[in-house]
Amino acid sequence: MDSIIGISSDEVHLWFAFFGEITDEQLHAAYRTTLSASEKEQEPRFYFARDRQRFLVTRALVRTVLSRYIPIRPADWVFSTNAYGRPEIANTEAKDLGITFNISHTHSLIVMGVAMRRLLGVDVENVGARAVSIDIADRFFAPAEVMALANVPIDQQQDRFFQYWTLKESYIKARGMGLSLPLDKFSFHLPSARAIDISIDPELSDDPARWQFWQLRPAPEYLMAICAERVDACAPRLTFRQTIPMLSEKTLAPEFVRTSECHTEDN
Repeated sequence: MDSIIGISSDEVHLWFAFFGEITDEQLHAAYRTTLSASEKEQEPRFYFARDRQRFLVTRALVRTVLSRYIPIRPADWVFSTNAYGRPEIANTEAKDLGITFNISHTHSLIVMGVAMRRLLGVDVENVGARAVSIDIADRFFAPAEVMALANVPIDQQQDRFFQYWTLKESYIKARGMGLSLPLDKFSFHLPSARAIDISIDPELSDDPARWQFWQLRPAPEYLMAICAERVDACAPRLTFRQTIPMLSEKTLAPEFVRTSECHTEDN
């Protein structure tokens, strides 16, 4: 097992795995030794090989990364889901320490966030490989976001759409309630080239000051958003690592696009 690394309550660690590059069959076989019985049954059910690869690397990433914080073998991690289907750690040792995690994946990239005693949500999209109809915003976004998007030059609308989309996804994932939170009941405002503000309908019973947001690019074709609960009104420090589970890791310094106030970072 790799050496244990520490994480404090004022940190959020982000782990990146470019799963399209992890093609070694010996590594894949090693990953399968960490899976639960149900995960081993689930992997071959994916029709496309790329989806099988993504599932396998995701499960190995979660298990091996969590084992960097607590001396539990990757195969011994146990998970449950909350009432809304969000995965949670069931191991007593990790629950007692307050370790939390969140996962997002897109074309070729998996991102895992880890924190202690704070809610956390991450979302990543490959904006280079995916185009969307801006009409989606009319159906799901808040009116202020729809209006702001319509006022963006046409050649910038795709990127602005994904800025809103990743931020909204990160927030609902941090809340752990999935799409039971209506996407049009909270809205993001991008008042300057680098800033993020959120407005939340009173119906959702939440305080905008409770949350810190970041938006960044792990690589030029990817856009990612992070939503972390502020503990004691403090924004956590961020650290970034790129990993091939069971093989290698290195520090990563992604390009920050935007952040809400009270931001500190450690690259």
